[in-house]
Amino acid sequence: MVGFATVVLLISCRNDEKILDVLSDYNNSMELKGYHFGDKLELPEEVTDNAEAISITLGNKETRNLVIDPGFFTLGDNKAIFNIKTKNGENLSQEATINVFTKKAEETISFQIVAEYPHDAENFVQGFQLEGNTIFESDGGKGESKLLKYVLGTTTPLVVARQPEQDFSEGCTIVGNKIIQLTWQSKKGFIYDKNSLKLLSEFKYPNLLGEGWGLTYDGKHLIASDGSKQLFFLDPENPSRLIKTIAVAGTRSYTQLNELEYHNGFVYANVWGKPVILKINPENGEVVGKLDLRGIAKKNTKGENDVLNGIAFKGENMLITGKNWTKIYEITLK
Repeated sequence: MVGFATVVLLISCRNDEKILDVLSDYNNSMELKGYHFGDKLELPEEVTDNAEAISITLGNKETRNLVIDPGFFTLGDNKAIFNIKTKNGENLSQEATINVFTKKAEETISFQIVAEYPHDAENFVQGFQLEGNTIFESDGGKGESKLLKYVLGTTTPLVVARQPEQDFSEGCTIVGNKIIQLTWQSKKGFIYDKNSLKLLSEFKYPNLLGEGWGLTYDGKHLIASDGSKQLFFLDPENPSRLIKTIAVAGTRSYTQLNELEYHNGFVYANVWGKPVILKINPENGEVVGKLDLRGIAKKNTKGENDVLNGIAFKGENMLITGKNWTKIYEITLK
């Protein structure tokens, strides 16, 4: 009897291994292809025929509905766990990445350079805003972080506000008569008077916002990025209050969303270390357009850090610059 039980156990273990191997092959094949909202997860028969129950866990949520439901999954990558209760009573689990992409391909946005302006190559740009003919620029660096105000076409600051040595400044945006500025890992932001750059107050980040990267304002909400695929909508009257989050993706996943700019109903986002700017629908997180700025970036990027990282609008034209770049470019979008 002992020998018989051993054989049964061995067969059961081998069957469980086969189920997990087949599931892994399926998930690996689908990771690059991805799903769309409404798609059904067509798991292999070797899995479903041997399963009494199958569920998927995402964080603290769990579902037995094997459909890509926008109420459960988000755009982009979803780090999931498949839970399988087999017909012989075993409980199996396997991690998987479920990518959810948009059905419609993002538009390639063409452009033309119409003007060039000088930029101080000492400035490690993290935030970039234009109001009238005045640039508000947040520059990072431990012990070197500052908020600048200067006239487009010049490089001499009219006003400089320096941040504490331990803070690494990040994105900034204009809200009425104030400038709101993020820090990278200090879990706080600063609020300044727009005219004098006098520090008015500080605020703590909401818990879900792990780091501060980019920041913009849509007239109703502050919109922040933290280097992930998420956009965080904050209350401009109380930036510590999180309103909602959305995940961003197109026909592929995107992470490391960085400098942000809101214009005419869309969020434009720089992707850290990439010479591209994404045009994002803030209602659903779908990437609807993309600018390929490799040509401009190549002229200005010599190492790992001097990358594209500055977006502003001058009327309907876009201004772009980068960390330690010597120029600001004005481009028309076609």
